[in-house]
Amino acid sequence: MTQRMPAEESRPEESRLDRGKRALSEIDGEAGERVIAALADIAPDFARYLFEYPFGDIYSRPGLDYRAREIATVAALTALGNAAPQLKVHIEAGLNVGLTRDEIVEIIMQMSVYAGFPAALNGLFAAKEVFAHRETKESRNKGECSEGLTTCSG
Repeated sequence: MTQRMPAEESRPEESRLDRGKRALSEIDGEAGERVIAALADIAPDFARYLFEYPFGDIYSRPGLDYRAREIATVAALTALGNAAPQLKVHIEAGLNVGLTRDEIVEIIMQMSVYAGFPAALNGLFAAKEVFAHRETKESRNKGECSEGLTTCSG
């Protein structure tokens, strides 16, 4: 599967903030929006920084597609061993940009060699939680579609 490179849709007139909002939406979807919303009342400037630097500057650079960037991010967050909330967001993001569950599990298992078993175990439990949440959400959506609701497509 050929992945779109972030810079392919770069718009010269687009600000860092706008570019970051677009990238965050494409990569993280609802999970990213929840993180930004959670910062609104305590640190709105930090929310803006999240849009501008990681997503507006780094994720939007040419050279790696979003899929490759999420492989690196899941690996790094797993290796940290203490960033479960962020790891869950990026496991979800990895699924959004084309990683399979098996690939995510392999990425996390690979980190056991470099970051140790505790970090890999924490990562696997985070993945298990994300996968279960996603299955529940997908089951609900299928149930709604099977009931013939007009909100379902394809």
